[in-house]
Amino acid sequence: MPSPKRKYSAVERELIRTLTDACETAKSEILGFQWLTHAVDYAQFPQSLVVTWVFDSEASRARALASADKARMQALTLAAFDEVGISVSRIDDHLAFSVERTARGKRGQGH
Repeated sequence: MPSPKRKYSAVERELIRTLTDACETAKSEILGFQWLTHAVDYAQFPQSLVVTWVFDSEASRARALASADKARMQALTLAAFDEVGISVSRIDDHLAFSVERTARGKRGQGH
């Protein structure tokens, strides 16, 4: 029997494609939005799937979550999931919102 990772490799590729589209759309629409990423444990798919939307500052994150931008991020994520055929009961269970961390120290030091 194939491993969960191998079984879901096509889903992963499509999910990356659809989330990349969502990311590019959001960068042009949502002030302070920088990028998004996702994490998933395919042994517990799709319950474990979480998309993290990353902002340039806490102020930008708070502003987005207190405005219509939150609904837009929910809709973009849901559309990406739908396009891949991923069905979830509550999109909010699959969303996280974070702030980009700046590197400390000099460039290239790995701090």
